Amino acid sequence: MVRSGLTAAGLLAPASAVVAVGLVLPLVLLFRYSLNRFVPGQFMVEALTAENYVRFAADPYYLAILRTTILMAVGVTLVCLVLAFPVAMVLARARGRWKTVLLLAVVLPLFVGNAVRAAGWMVAFGQRGVVGSLMEAAQLPPVTLMYTPFAVFVGILSVNLPFVVLTLSSVLEGIDERASEAALSLGATPAAAWRLVTLPLSLPGVLAAGVLCFILTMNAYATPVLLGGPRFRMMAPTVAGEVLQQSNWPFGAAISFVLMAVTLALTAGANILVARRHRG
Repeated sequence: MVRSGLTAAGLLAPASAVVAVGLVLPLVLLFRYSLNRFVPGQFMVEALTAENYVRFAADPYYLAILRTTILMAVGVTLVCLVLAFPVAMVLARARGRWKTVLLLAVVLPLFVGNAVRAAGWMVAFGQRGVVGSLMEAAQLPPVTLMYTPFAVFVGILSVNLPFVVLTLSSVLEGIDERASEAALSLGATPAAAWRLVTLPLSLPGVLAAGVLCFILTMNAYATPVLLGGPRFRMMAPTVAGEVLQQSNWPFGAAISFVLMAVTLALTAGANILVARRHRG
């Protein structure tokens, strides 16, 4: 037993070292930066102060950005789950050649970078883009889609949807189809069988897919910048602006930790609520 424990520790040591060097140490350094003071012309002055966090909490502008980011993340997550569930069920139940075709259709968009996909949506949502041309052909009044929250919502949704589908389908594949068949044989309607059998059994996958989508949306950068324009602000582009444009590393580091803390807190809260509901 002792030897087995030592062997396991030896196998985990390299990965633990990589995580510590590549993740923990940069986070520690970033947190230290967030306690420094920014002085124009001097870049960053060594200090131990929480004024950057106080500034964020006291400024309605940055609180509005945080609220927009959370609302966007919640909205995208809910819509992603609703759209992905039927696709994941079809993918999980498919067999043979059709399963391969469906899987490729879901996976292929992941080979295109977020910036490239956002550029494609820019072409579609532009003033003379695909959507505008179709509306003009249908003699509908023109609608401005580019540089709006709707454009950002659709762009992030298209990025996250394949991840949610793959996560859900992997869980649905492990659910025995005979459970739903038993419910149907006992008189349940297909909707009732899904609600009482399939959904509770797939709840861990729903939670994992929702958490993944929520985290990806909270930290989205390229899509809000390209589709939202300079007036639409989310947390990740705000961090980049403070660091790259304003050279205010302490405040940018503080915003990063606020984003991280809020994401972790909301994710943990959702896990606790779902776990309690699942036990009930």
